[in-house]
Amino acid sequence: RRVKVKKGYHHGDLARSLVTAATLTLEREGPEAVTLRGVAKRAGVSVAAPYRHFEDREALMAAVMTDGFLELARVTEQARTEAATAPESVLAVGLAYLAFAAKHPVLYRTMFGHAGAKSAHPALMAAGKEALGVLQRAVDEARREGALLAEPAALVTLAGWALVHGLSSLHADGLLTDGAGPPVDQI
Repeated sequence: RRVKVKKGYHHGDLARSLVTAATLTLEREGPEAVTLRGVAKRAGVSVAAPYRHFEDREALMAAVMTDGFLELARVTEQARTEAATAPESVLAVGLAYLAFAAKHPVLYRTMFGHAGAKSAHPALMAAGKEALGVLQRAVDEARREGALLAEPAALVTLAGWALVHGLSSLHADGLLTDGAGPPVDQI
């Protein structure tokens, strides 16, 4: 006589589905709406399923922010590599950064403003450094061509990042609309 063994539940890429559901919830309803229970429901799995991949809400939010930084790195790297010259790549990276923040304002604000302990999530920290690394590469290349100030590359990168981050934050907060400043696509 055979005994039928119950196989474990298999979703496929449950972690990816949960992060996607959490990102969608974040962008549509805000960060407060992201809960493990709600994300499980949106992903169509049991309320216990998220705990197979995420210890708690904070770990899920770290995964969402990690994906956000990786996407920011991807779009800025694409802009950097498509620029005709190294100096133009610095501007292209800045404009791609602004466009990312304009397209995903809630995600952007969460990535930079979430109160959780980001340093407790190595993948999140690495993704943030990867995103900043795109600007660093653009600045280094432009400096090698003599197109930027002779100031230290780290200082030029920090100044550029601060400028673009500030503009992006102002835009994400709605402070560059209604005549308060130029639309992002005109900067």
